[in-house]
Amino acid sequence: MFRRHLAWLLLLAALPRPAAGREAREVLVFAAASLTESLEEIGRAYLAKTGTAARFSFAASSDLARQIEAGAPADVFFSADTAKMDVLERSGLVRRADRREFLSNALVVVVASSSPVRIEGAGDLAKLPSLALADPDAVPAGIYARQWLEERGAWQALRERVVPTLDVRGALAAVESGAVSAGIVYRTDAAISKKVRVAFVVTDGPEISYSLARLAGSKSLDAEAFVRFVAGESGRAVFARRGFVVRR
Repeated sequence: MFRRHLAWLLLLAALPRPAAGREAREVLVFAAASLTESLEEIGRAYLAKTGTAARFSFAASSDLARQIEAGAPADVFFSADTAKMDVLERSGLVRRADRREFLSNALVVVVASSSPVRIEGAGDLAKLPSLALADPDAVPAGIYARQWLEERGAWQALRERVVPTLDVRGALAAVESGAVSAGIVYRTDAAISKKVRVAFVVTDGPEISYSLARLAGSKSLDAEAFVRFVAGESGRAVFARRGFVVRR
């Protein structure tokens, strides 16, 4: 328990804070790594509109959920799946009425931009020497990918060659560096990199659903307002422009 509390204390110390002498209000948001660029843009728009700063901690949803369970004082959680939010709800850390689930994504197989590899389905991945996934036992992106591979009958042939990473951005970085032959990431992650190309788009994978909520124990006066802004017209426009699937 001490280690868990120490981890989030160190995390909070590393987050940017308002300049000295300012009484800026703020909201602390724990969010899936795949949301980084979108939420940073939304955060800037929210600050300009309200004067309230959003501070972000981006990581794997599984790690963030554990930190929240351990007592990390986040105000808002934005998970890349509903399962992590379900756990927090059962623990009384999130209220069902506060949840927003309007965002989806798609999985893609990426290879290095210069790679000649052709992928026409899950079976072709079994021919590769290595495949990067966000941890398929814990992280939403990896769990989604593993589920797709299992449904296509390719997981058993691939599992010993899977290189697990801390989060989906780690899988992307592994492909960018040339350390692995290919990786499975979200379509929106592939879109931010010039060092990879999309070799295959998964159209028959599991349903991907993000979950956003104010945490029940938040003391921030701005947490619910920020959630409404993210889930509102302005936030949805940012997500759509960056390649997410936005449900109405």
